[in-house]
Amino acid sequence: MSARAFSVLLLCALPAAAQEEKFPPDRAPGEIAPRRAGPSEPERYFPPPVDPLQVPGPLPDARRETLPVPDRWRIMQALGFKSPWFDPYNQNVLKGDLPIASEPWLRERFPALAQKLAPDWFLNLGAVSDSLFEARRLPTPVGPQTSERPGSFDVFGRGRQSTLSETLIVSMALIKGDTTFKPPDYEFRVVPAFNVNRSQVDELRALRVDPREGTTRTDNHVGLQEAFADVHLRNVSPRYDFDSVRVGIQPFTSDFRGFLFEDVPFGIRLFGNRDNNRWQYNLAAFRRLEKDTNSGLNDVTTRMRRDYVMVANAYRQDFPWLGFTSQATAVVNVNREGAGQFYDANGFLVRPAVLGDSRPHDYRVAYLGYSGDGHWGRWNFTGTAYAALGHDDRNPLAARPQEIRAGFAAAEVSRDFSWVRLRLNALYQSGDKNPFDGKATGFDAILENPQFAGAETSFWMRQAVPLIGGGGVSLSGRNGILASLRSSKDQGQSNFVNPGLLLLGVGADADVTPQLRAIGNVSYLRFQETEVLGVLRNQAPPSREIGWDVSAAVQWRPFMSQNVVFNFSAAALMPGKGLKQLYDEGQRGPQYSVLGNLLLTF
Repeated sequence: MSARAFSVLLLCALPAAAQEEKFPPDRAPGEIAPRRAGPSEPERYFPPPVDPLQVPGPLPDARRETLPVPDRWRIMQALGFKSPWFDPYNQNVLKGDLPIASEPWLRERFPALAQKLAPDWFLNLGAVSDSLFEARRLPTPVGPQTSERPGSFDVFGRGRQSTLSETLIVSMALIKGDTTFKPPDYEFRVVPAFNVNRSQVDELRALRVDPREGTTRTDNHVGLQEAFADVHLRNVSPRYDFDSVRVGIQPFTSDFRGFLFEDVPFGIRLFGNRDNNRWQYNLAAFRRLEKDTNSGLNDVTTRMRRDYVMVANAYRQDFPWLGFTSQATAVVNVNREGAGQFYDANGFLVRPAVLGDSRPHDYRVAYLGYSGDGHWGRWNFTGTAYAALGHDDRNPLAARPQEIRAGFAAAEVSRDFSWVRLRLNALYQSGDKNPFDGKATGFDAILENPQFAGAETSFWMRQAVPLIGGGGVSLSGRNGILASLRSSKDQGQSNFVNPGLLLLGVGADADVTPQLRAIGNVSYLRFQETEVLGVLRNQAPPSREIGWDVSAAVQWRPFMSQNVVFNFSAAALMPGKGLKQLYDEGQRGPQYSVLGNLLLTF
């Protein structure tokens, strides 16, 4: 055998690894050799041999041995992870992420207090800065005593107005219990609010009843928006269906969109859920607090109003179909403020309203309602309907008792197309055709704050449009939608002798970027009945057409969160025939409002 033939035979007898090491010479050690396509075996893992010197694994029947952890909440901090105190996105003792009893600075400075506190007490602090600038043009009467401008003898004056307001809301909550899967055992919450505002107008007596106060007003107020104790009564199922009671000044909303009653009154509320949270309920009794006139905050320095609200409602999820929540509501409002008169901080009479003979009166009204919110496939739907039944002891306009029989309905249908949501809105508020027939058929709410048809971006809902020459009342209240002829939405009484309203609208919400959202709305407004307006103005009933409300808004969140939010909106009310007859605004152009708002949240 030749030497060359022996070498070839030896190469074939070598293992593959040896061949890879020898051929080709330019291949690095450990490099995978190319091979022909074909069947192959998967890689297999062979565990390393057991080292007898290491700790053996636990036996199946052995008693479990664990290492004690002094503070399971601060494991990451023990490993060296630190975050600044002002960072709300990582573990923060000020935001309720860590129990306060084991906080190092508390144990060092207040050791006795730290020992008394249970290990599951949490502190949650928050702060919201709400800065607002608003410029508008509204129908404004010339002051009856005198005028800022000599020679101004017309009924309607200049309507330019502006408001600058700053509100700081501070929230403090002390919570006991592990709330990851169950309600807190106890919660004590206090929320004060501080407001400074400045308004400027063109006409005297638009801000204060005394014309000597001029056309500029600066005011401030400190309000208490929440102060309650929440006690967990019991769990009624292994999945923490529960009953709890809350006593004190607390927020409450009667329906999904705030059409009937949204307030922070004083009261007691029993609430809970059943059937794995498919059923939820509220049983509550409230007494309304007086509001500050110029800020809208609670005024706890004034005696509480004799205005009582009792609520019973129940929610059912996934009814009548999957993805839809139904709510049934019964609300009783008993107003006992017929014993005297009440003037607001600016000197204007708000209870009773300057309407008819202006005599004080009491009323009792029950609201029966249904609300639904959810989706059906790709279609979103929200609907609310109320019937108001009751008795007014003596309506000021009719100068006689009235039986209350009124109705309300509103619905919104929307659909999402990628980053755009299109909306259709419709609202019906019954009106009173004959104020002297002993039946009050105009619907009114207790205290509304509707999130509907553009909400605060809409001119009709954002502004209080006064009925000039028809008493000290407004067609619509600020941040309200109902044409109720009230002296004040916050401080006045409900009025069920009103013209009613019909609203038909279309809108769109466009998420242009994660930081930028654009909102647009167009609504057609029309009174249901105008006989009441004709009686108040001592003229023939005007046309029912109010006009078109057109608004656009931009919301910018630079950090894609709610910590910094800037809102800008502009709205105009194009007057229809009825509004022109009421305000002689045909030649003066549309009413408008421009708003800039900055929200800072910690």
